[in-house]
Amino acid sequence: MKKTLSFILLFFCFFSFSQTKVLSWNLENFGKSKSESELYFIANTINNYDIIAIQEVVAGYGGAQAIAKLTAILDQKGSKWDYKISDPTSGSSYKRERYAFIWKSSKIKLKGNTWLEKKYNLEIDREPYFATFEIDKKSITLVNFHAITKSKQPETEIKYFKFLPQEYPNLNLVFLGDFNCPQSHTVFNPLKKMGYMSILQNQKTTLKQKCFADNCLASEFDNVFYQPELVKHINSGIISFHKQFNSLKEARKISDHIPIWFEFSLN
Repeated sequence: MKKTLSFILLFFCFFSFSQTKVLSWNLENFGKSKSESELYFIANTINNYDIIAIQEVVAGYGGAQAIAKLTAILDQKGSKWDYKISDPTSGSSYKRERYAFIWKSSKIKLKGNTWLEKKYNLEIDREPYFATFEIDKKSITLVNFHAITKSKQPETEIKYFKFLPQEYPNLNLVFLGDFNCPQSHTVFNPLKKMGYMSILQNQKTTLKQKCFADNCLASEFDNVFYQPELVKHINSGIISFHKQFNSLKEARKISDHIPIWFEFSLN
């Protein structure tokens, strides 16, 4: 009986350790405009996840400093965190941004350097930001992305994503971020034919200017695309953080996007 109980406990310890939770969030204009109380709110929202992918970090002064401050606040909450920030993207200057990854360093290890996509940096305005993480001696490469706005036709950039698995054949690529485009768009068909699936379907992830009744969400823009043969989907969803505020105007000071999350294990 004791042996059986020990085996069960060992199994559950191993199984829970092998699960990883990644969160992706477009934190609109993330930089010196975020107050300390807003940074604490963001930290409390993301604290229970293992890897955080952030889009729309300010390229100029204030963006990198805000990520460092956010990480310091997370460190106060019981786990040790580390972070990496991209160089500014190479697109037109008024839309240049940085990306960031923040992760629990006790559970997750960064392998090698992070990098901005080089081959398609002319075709993609805010070229994606790559980071390879080691989890339980297995690797996953997160591709953090923020597409051009819907009015500028983000599908003209996303179409190049079909070449990335060929460009990095030895990496387990997972695409995540703000695509400014729903997963149902035909531009994602080449990835789907390669076996990629999205964690969200028919799920809006941006905030309206005003709620109509309980309807506060506007567009299906944020998502995660993964390969089921390499990554086992355990759970996924959104965080409706705006419901903690008295008005959408207050919530939108944090962001005009809600966070999305993906719990997985590596096959």
